[in-house]
Amino acid sequence: MKKVVLLIVLAVFIASCSGPKNAVKIEPNANEAVQQDSTEYELVVFDPHFESWYLLHDSPALYRSQGYYEGWNQQYVNQWNYLAAHSRRGSFFEPIVGYEPGVDYGFELNHKLFYYFQYVERVLRIPILPNRPAGVVF
Repeated sequence: MKKVVLLIVLAVFIASCSGPKNAVKIEPNANEAVQQDSTEYELVVFDPHFESWYLLHDSPALYRSQGYYEGWNQQYVNQWNYLAAHSRRGSFFEPIVGYEPGVDYGFELNHKLFYYFQYVERVLRIPILPNRPAGVVF
């Protein structure tokens, strides 16, 4: 009986360590009223610890320009999607849905997405890009 309980606990532990599936999804925000020629986007992160980490590390004193975040996010998304398609660690990396160059996602979404990539690299210690943004302090 002890072996059965131990096997069940071990199976649950292994399943919980497999990493989040579909870690990030960018989708139009259906809850907001659509204004003329304007679409609102929402970043959905499926990691329950990210939101509290983000709130602790988000500081207007550290803000960069939207262009800065867009440039880094495009590099991160391209590498992330490449790793999702070609990596042996593909179980962690799932393609990011909906981030396209040339689309104005706004400052808030780009900022939060950038911080998500920083969270993955710095907290989860999963490298994405070989060269990190310089001067980012957490």
